Amino acid sequence: MARVKATRYLAAGAAGALVLGLAACSGGGGGGVADDGSATVVWSTWGTADELKRFDAFNKEFMERHPEITVKMQPVAGYGDYHPKLLAQLAANKAPDVFYIGDDQIGQFIDSGRLMPVKELMESGDSKTATDDFFPGLFGAAEKDGEYYGVPNDSNPDALWYDKATLEAAGITEDPATLAENGEWTTEKFLEMNDKLAAAGIGGTMFWNYWATHWSWLSSQGAAAPYDESGAFVAHEDAESVELIQELGDRVQDGQFIVADTLPDGAGADSVFVTGKAGFFIQGRYTISAVKEAGTADNVDVVRWPTPDGAEAPTGVAVSYLAINSGTKVKDAAFTFWTEFLSAEGQLSRLSGDGNAVPSIAGADEVVLEDDYPMHAQTMLDMRDIGFVDYAAEAEVPNLPTDIAAIFLKLYEGKQDAQATLDEVADLVAEKTGE
Repeated sequence: MARVKATRYLAAGAAGALVLGLAACSGGGGGGVADDGSATVVWSTWGTADELKRFDAFNKEFMERHPEITVKMQPVAGYGDYHPKLLAQLAANKAPDVFYIGDDQIGQFIDSGRLMPVKELMESGDSKTATDDFFPGLFGAAEKDGEYYGVPNDSNPDALWYDKATLEAAGITEDPATLAENGEWTTEKFLEMNDKLAAAGIGGTMFWNYWATHWSWLSSQGAAAPYDESGAFVAHEDAESVELIQELGDRVQDGQFIVADTLPDGAGADSVFVTGKAGFFIQGRYTISAVKEAGTADNVDVVRWPTPDGAEAPTGVAVSYLAINSGTKVKDAAFTFWTEFLSAEGQLSRLSGDGNAVPSIAGADEVVLEDDYPMHAQTMLDMRDIGFVDYAAEAEVPNLPTDIAAIFLKLYEGKQDAQATLDEVADLVAEKTGE
């Protein structure tokens, strides 16, 4: 379970009801060991109603394999509430034994000193998750000074989903995924399609306002990384980056690009996409459930980001991490749950059948390719393999990614241009990091 609609933008409704029901069976704090030697492991996460049901099913399967371990889940109804609550629990020594951490929050949890280093445990005989089993580009800020303090539980490359019927309604006859296969999926071709969609009165490309969008746009277009090796923000000094970010802002102002976060209540991003009001939607594998529920899945496919020359380029991969409380009273049981949850078998269990993410570990890719849907599902695996998680210089600083997104919102609202936006980001980064 990694990023956007399925995490940051959790609707209350049914998910909240399920959260209340599941939370009723577990109080605050971690687990312990009973007189008979059995252990209770308490773990916490956020998620949609469907995700929580999948987790509940995994918990039951795990307890069948390990009758000596009872698992209790403490879900929190919203991503925004989750991390402050968890930090408070850790400070009060009342936190769960195992817990999720978002990729934009991991730094402050490592700095808290409350996360158990797991590298040695991962190489132990009891481990089902050796460090080399994971795709190395996904660890990001969870790795510090050669130690791991969390492991990506799965991943979500932000790909471009599109409905062929919507493109055809705008007179677009070329298929983006076929163009990509032939090395012809260029930025020029992509922007031409957005122009045609706009001319037909259809939104062009819809995206979420967060790090993977703005930094993927720069990377896919061949611009330099926004941070240098020292961790200093440098995009505001790069003319190409400024020009590219200005294009993002201009096309939002023109109505060709749509910032999904800003849609009015009742006009959710999924609804906009499945009703043919936007040609492309940039997000993760969880898109599958939305288009299948809407009955539009047969027309939907996925393609990587366009590039100036049509060749593939690294773009953002959203992740969240699973960590262990350094103060847990049930270290062995907690690790058993942790390693099985993250293992190839665990990810196969959690992500199969229209699952919402892409595996972070070798040996589970078949879940993405099952049922041959979407037609170019391999694209998501290819994007994961060459992609990047949020820059450590950004992810290590509490709330910095969300603060940067708030600055970008001013660009999208037409309140300032790209140079002013990137200058403000540079000032913020310098203020928070000293770089």
